[in-house]
Amino acid sequence: MKQLKEQKIYKTVLEHGSDILQSPGFISSGKSVQHGNMSVRQHSIDVAKCSLKISRKLPFHFEEKDLVRGALLHDYFLYDWHNKKVRLKDIKEFYKLHGFSHPATALRNAKKEFKLTKREEDIIKKHMWPLTIKPPVCREAWVVTLADKYCSLLETFHLRHGDIA
Repeated sequence: MKQLKEQKIYKTVLEHGSDILQSPGFISSGKSVQHGNMSVRQHSIDVAKCSLKISRKLPFHFEEKDLVRGALLHDYFLYDWHNKKVRLKDIKEFYKLHGFSHPATALRNAKKEFKLTKREEDIIKKHMWPLTIKPPVCREAWVVTLADKYCSLLETFHLRHGDIA
């Protein structure tokens, strides 16, 4: 039963995000570590799956397509934030500020490659709340924010084995 639910969740991720999953940028994010030993690519997929699971337990309507796409692109910053030699234009030692700055970078990169809805933009831009001062506006962004923190915690403490709960 659990395996069937997992298959349905992943099928929904594929249905709404296959173009993202197949994009060169997203594929290359599999080479960068996010938390613990988890790649940015796998982390983003896990956040999308977790977001769907959370949304389906709540008594509200969610735009699943926006939820999935925003979750897949929430960390689309396309650099290795662990590499202390990497620099952004005007920010020296930005790696210390990665938590604050990467949502804007991810949004900029995502806009270059994909047509985004306002919900998707809200998800990407505000998923690091409260570090991003303005809180999410839409339900989907709140769910992705929660799922991201949950997945990050599991990854950081190496508690993720196989699919998330």
